[in-house]
Amino acid sequence: MAESAVRIVVTGRVQGVGYRAFAASRATEIALRGFVRNREDGSVESVVAGNPAAIEAYLAALRGGPPGASVAGLAVDHLEVRNVVESTFVVR
Repeated sequence: MAESAVRIVVTGRVQGVGYRAFAASRATEIALRGFVRNREDGSVESVVAGNPAAIEAYLAALRGGPPGASVAGLAVDHLEVRNVVESTFVVR
């Protein structure tokens, strides 16, 4: 199956609660590549590429987040797979 890629911006109480580590753990478990990082506006951004079913599972996990997080919204934009240059998943 061909890879897909998305950019996700998660809003709510998602900084200072272990959200990036949670996202990295889930992405690694399901073999996605890309990154997650905090943004200055208090949101968390993640860019991932991989199997479309794995991306859907990742999105479902991000909607819940770790204990202590309160996800208000998830904005998802589709990207070209070639724009995701990471070969593994990293926390920035």
